[in-house]
Amino acid sequence: MYKRVLLASDGSRESLVALREGALIARSFGAKVFLLIIEQQSPALRTADGIYPLPQSDAAPQLLEMGLQRLQRLGVSALGEVVTGEPALSIGAFAKRFAADLVVVGHRRQSLIERWWSGASGAYIVDYVGCSVLLARDVITDEEFEAQITP
Repeated sequence: MYKRVLLASDGSRESLVALREGALIARSFGAKVFLLIIEQQSPALRTADGIYPLPQSDAAPQLLEMGLQRLQRLGVSALGEVVTGEPALSIGAFAKRFAADLVVVGHRRQSLIERWWSGASGAYIVDYVGCSVLLARDVITDEEFEAQITP
């Protein structure tokens, strides 16, 4: 059913839940996986031309490496990349480029002010992808995850 799964993460607890759940789904279907790490810049940090500056930290490449290693331990073939930008747009572009048939993301509740500050498009990932989207909310502990990947 699922042959190409895009796992999107910003490093938050919720997106790590999505990474774990998506990895288990991908493994069960024997799907290829693309891990997309997104560094979101706040609108206040954009330049006047609307271009995002370089990432503020080196945490994203480390997160990508950690995620790829976990996927490899699970026996899932994965590629990955770090991007800086608006999450919904970035996920949509990579879902199309990767020809994904499933996108897995996490969900974090936000206050009204946080939603306003982060921009409206972040809430509408489904508007930017042409495939199924799984909003992962199944909290999987480290122990449960390790039990799933142990042969």
